[in-house]
Amino acid sequence: MFSKQILCLGFLFSGLATALPAAAEVVPEATDGFYCTTCHGTEGQGNVAIDAPRIAGMERWYLERQMNLFRDELRGTHPEDLAGQEMQPMAAILDDEKLEQVLDWVGEWEYVAAEPTLTGGDARNGRSLYQSCVACHGAAGEGREMMNSPALAGQNDWYLVQQLQNFKAGYRGYDNADTFGNQMRMMTQSLSGDQDIVDVVSYINTLGRD
Repeated sequence: MFSKQILCLGFLFSGLATALPAAAEVVPEATDGFYCTTCHGTEGQGNVAIDAPRIAGMERWYLERQMNLFRDELRGTHPEDLAGQEMQPMAAILDDEKLEQVLDWVGEWEYVAAEPTLTGGDARNGRSLYQSCVACHGAAGEGREMMNSPALAGQNDWYLVQQLQNFKAGYRGYDNADTFGNQMRMMTQSLSGDQDIVDVVSYINTLGRD
């Protein structure tokens, strides 16, 4: 995991070295966008090898909130959240203007549902467990902005498993200033363990998303 962090930071600083002298204004496609594609894929489809989720098609309001959490060190600073620690310094280098540019650029990517990869899950049990998620994330996993809850359907299943584990263990949503993350951390306590997490994500895989 440490080597992956070094790899990403290496790309980051090599990008700065080559891009910044060339122009006064930072262009997302040439610089900040390069950081995104290095880990999240050329089409924002995600990369399991470095724990980077699909961001293409993700809600702008949700991406913006998460980036601000990373920038404010309310996410990605827990010593056990290794993937979050990789993302935090990437977000920290962006000022407000650059963040808006990156969000605009990422918003141009076409949404394509991630391919399911999970095995060993019981979707029937997961359907029962998911009922406590419906009020916020929707019956079809479509997400609800008014509840500050992102879409789940179509996201990388391995990423959903990882994040549910992080919430349950207190590696994410650990700071009360992260209001919605803190709420999610408490909600995951109803999941008895990793098998429940795999089951509920296996059910989410059946939902699909247009």
